[in-house]
Amino acid sequence: MFNVELVSIAEDELSEAFNWYENQPNDLGNRLFREINHLLKIIEGNPFYYPVKYPGEIRSASLSKFPYLIIYWVDEANNNVIVLSIFHTSRKPIQF
Repeated sequence: MFNVELVSIAEDELSEAFNWYENQPNDLGNRLFREINHLLKIIEGNPFYYPVKYPGEIRSASLSKFPYLIIYWVDEANNNVIVLSIFHTSRKPIQF
């Protein structure tokens, strides 16, 4: 099992997304949070499940119901997963 850590930018992006969706109808903020948490649990159990998408072994996991990607790097030596971004796909592409 790997430890999942969010860098401060990823925490800010998650908070911003949650707050925006929380102001929408149908409990979307909590639905977004549950979907992200579900993907983070998958990544925690098997961080190599999702493919490398960027140089430097940066991986990407796509949410199924929301337009977001979880961008992360696996630190195998320390059993850590570093979440670099929780990225809204309509924004400018990430440069790593």
